[in-house]
Amino acid sequence: MQQVSDYELELMKTIWAMGGTAMYAEIVTGLEAKGNSFTKNTMLTLLSRLIEKGILKTSKTGRRNIYTAIVSESEYQADQTVRFLDKIYEGSTKGLVATLIAKNLLTKSEYNDLQKQWDGGDD
Repeated sequence: MQQVSDYELELMKTIWAMGGTAMYAEIVTGLEAKGNSFTKNTMLTLLSRLIEKGILKTSKTGRRNIYTAIVSESEYQADQTVRFLDKIYEGSTKGLVATLIAKNLLTKSEYNDLQKQWDGGDD
């Protein structure tokens, strides 16, 4: 899976938040609601890049484009997590968790929730 730029990711987050499918105007509205806005040309360029990368596809309804995520948010997150682990921790999840604990980035409550997930309990 190809990586996306920060701006492309903002578009994808907006599309994912809309259930994975959105029209151009809906994407613009979603971005504006989060305090982000791009020019029309920039938006179209970013959407085209996402299509080229195989992250997004487009179809027509009348004269309007409908943009549909090919990759789900969870698939993208999993792929990026593996890349991060490989790049920074040489694949060691133990190294990542140790850093989270050492820097107080993982609270006791989060740890307990993760332990429940590990044990097969509720998430």
